[in-house]
Amino acid sequence: MTVANDQQGLAVVRLSVSEFRCYPSLRLTVAARPVVLTGPNGAGKTNILEALSFLAPGRGLRRSKLADVARQNAPQPGWAVAATVQRGDSAVELGTGRDGSTERRLVRIDGRPVRSQAALGEWLSVLWLVPAMDRLFTDSAGGRRRFLDRLVLGLDNGHAARSSAYEHALRERAKLLREGRRDRSWLDAIEGSMAERGIEIAAARKSAVGRLNDACRQGIGPFPSADLRLAGVLDDRLAELGVDAAQAWYQEALASSRAQEETLVGPHRSDFIVRHRDKDLPAPLCSTGEQKALLLSILLAQARLQLAIRGLPPILLLDEVAAHLDLVRRTALWDELDALGLQSWMTGTDTALFAELGERGQFFGVTEGRVTPLLQ
Repeated sequence: MTVANDQQGLAVVRLSVSEFRCYPSLRLTVAARPVVLTGPNGAGKTNILEALSFLAPGRGLRRSKLADVARQNAPQPGWAVAATVQRGDSAVELGTGRDGSTERRLVRIDGRPVRSQAALGEWLSVLWLVPAMDRLFTDSAGGRRRFLDRLVLGLDNGHAARSSAYEHALRERAKLLREGRRDRSWLDAIEGSMAERGIEIAAARKSAVGRLNDACRQGIGPFPSADLRLAGVLDDRLAELGVDAAQAWYQEALASSRAQEETLVGPHRSDFIVRHRDKDLPAPLCSTGEQKALLLSILLAQARLQLAIRGLPPILLLDEVAAHLDLVRRTALWDELDALGLQSWMTGTDTALFAELGERGQFFGVTEGRVTPLLQ
């Protein structure tokens, strides 16, 4: 069995957390290959993955409020996550957290504060699959948009900043309309910004979905091939009219809908549609196991795509990943992770489910917030 090379392209090689969830303090040093965390439910395994997810832009894999991830009954408010990230032959120090005095997330890169968490995306790409996402294809479109935008961010560092600017303008417009302040010049400016950013978001999604579809068609062993598309009024207009005409159309649509407080057209209304390509079956109609396999297929295709385009794969956070996978797919997953040369952090209650990973992985036991290496 081939052992993965520790000198891979992108990996968290040191993780430190302070007053985060169940951990008053944790220092963990690992190699640049798959990490497996096993232990009983409630031991703190997913908390480690959540800490890692905060090293990327966004609200983390649980989408929690910043105040809620702080350890209960900590002597001081606030929390911190820091990591040494290996990128080829170099390394960068990333840090983030909350000091308790503000709801704003603080970010440092190599010890220097930066203004926006979007800067983290320039250094680290993180994708995740958690049990709550087992319902991704049957729940609301919002979850699917967030999943897609995480994929887009892996290909386009500017996507987070554009999305943040659009959401800010969307809230400002809604506030003005709700309060009855319909100053035309003010609304024109806000809607102009929304139209520009909104089309940029839609175009970035369209480009990413096209590339990802090509990657999905190649297939990954026993994992089903996914067929992907965007569904939304703005997406249709972009496809029909092109960027400039679609932006003008969107700004006119916003101006003509000021009688409504809610903005009914825009990238915040789009949906991400997935089908099982081989069965020509909508993902929501697939079995639970097939839906899990479709999600993994998309993530693995994305990892291949990022490696080809950016030269660096993402880091994958896979919570209870083996729960709905049979032996054939588990083995194929470990082989694909090895072939891609990426670092993954995986959790499970049973170490035996990761047996085929063997020496390619590094194993840790987690019990009541304590993390210890396991001999293999």
